[in-house]
Amino acid sequence: MSRLCCPAQAFALLNTTSKVTNITRCRLKLAAQTWRAFSVSTNRRQILDVSTLSNRIVPHYQQTKTASLLALHWPEPPRNILLMPKLHAPHVTVSAVEFAKHIHNNYPGLNLVFESHVAHTIHKDLPFPIYSAAPADATALYADKIDLVTTMGGDGTILRAASLFSSHFGVPPILAFSMGTLGFLGEWKFDEYKRAFRECYMSGCSVSTEDLGDPHTRTATTRAIDGLPDPEGWDSVRGNGKCMGLNRTSKILLRNRLRVGIYDSEGRNINEHILPTSTAEPSLGLEGEPVFTAQSSTAGAAGGRGGNSPYLHAINEVSIDRGSHPHLAIIDIFVNGHFLTEAVADGILISTPTGSTAYSLSAGGSIVHPLVKSLLITPISPRSLSFRPLVLPLHTKVVLRLSKRNRGRELPVSIDGKRRLGVTIGMEVRVEGEKLERTEDGWKGGVPCVIRASNKNDSEGFGEDDDSWVGGLNGLLKFNYPFGSGS
Repeated sequence: MSRLCCPAQAFALLNTTSKVTNITRCRLKLAAQTWRAFSVSTNRRQILDVSTLSNRIVPHYQQTKTASLLALHWPEPPRNILLMPKLHAPHVTVSAVEFAKHIHNNYPGLNLVFESHVAHTIHKDLPFPIYSAAPADATALYADKIDLVTTMGGDGTILRAASLFSSHFGVPPILAFSMGTLGFLGEWKFDEYKRAFRECYMSGCSVSTEDLGDPHTRTATTRAIDGLPDPEGWDSVRGNGKCMGLNRTSKILLRNRLRVGIYDSEGRNINEHILPTSTAEPSLGLEGEPVFTAQSSTAGAAGGRGGNSPYLHAINEVSIDRGSHPHLAIIDIFVNGHFLTEAVADGILISTPTGSTAYSLSAGGSIVHPLVKSLLITPISPRSLSFRPLVLPLHTKVVLRLSKRNRGRELPVSIDGKRRLGVTIGMEVRVEGEKLERTEDGWKGGVPCVIRASNKNDSEGFGEDDDSWVGGLNGLLKFNYPFGSGS
């Protein structure tokens, strides 16, 4: 049988001759079916290399007059969206598919990116191409390519998203849907995903949020669909190109991070020993990895826009503890070069205000509002009852040095629970708050989280700043919750 190039030839042979044997007839049918499946299904359900995408669009964060939260302004429409569903949660995966289809159908030209193990699982359910990166390259590529991160899960999923950018200065905005166990950091319910994404995507344009239908979003991305550069950005939907004003933008909370450096006994930085060779993705025991189809060899050079940092960053905390050893850890603590105390405890935590409601809270630390620029030192089960938690200014330099009285033991250091390294006598963990810099384009640094706007009419903006945080304390953490039969 001659080689076939299209199904028409196969069907012609089947219909015009009666001398086709049963074996040949089966081969002809198989050839036609195989050609059809390859030309339609396989071509769409593929995983492409994220390096082929355009470079990241860096948004501006502007100070508002009535609130401490910042206003999100996109200089042009975002294009590359990293979608991160909660792991090992089938119902969240189903919701992620629903969300991805909504984005694809209503926001033409947007590119959906998934972590490699998620892409391997989900791409067969999506009738369009998605993007991913090999684990070894993901950290650099995501920092260079991703405009917006959307998480679907609990606080752990947000932590996982932030950890992807822990070695970079710039972090894309994070739009979080609460679908996890606790969800103290998650701002939105998933059934609000259409409104939440629409407001975030259009933040800074002149179109009223009540009038954001398909024509507007399609107009904003028409040139992107055609594969053409869009120098005008939002001008196609702004009318005169003017911003719609601070009162019509998504609100951003810049969550402070800690800068962490680990040094050996001779003062050499050994951060390279804790920096992962991948994005710290968990091993799911997959038999094979997804194949990335590179459509272009002119991948954007991953290096500049994310701003690779010599430090690691933590959004929650840095911890050093006694691990599996039966004896208490002995750690010398220095603050701004001055000896503070010798801590004898199960461990020590250095936390951000965001992390004050995490491990630090369980260890008896104070609860600190995320807008308070500070860091916390919290002992874990100290031997002395007088060793109380401390709250220090954000830019305080704290050094944790392993005392010689540790009997030569190696103690584990953990950064946000994602990266670990053993330290021995004489080694130091140096921690300070990440600087938030105000530039002509707005604020830089920290982890920008999209905040759900308050429904309260507060001309001074205080309710807007505190609404979700106070609600989280009362509704989720059960702050000062009454007990007893009469409550």
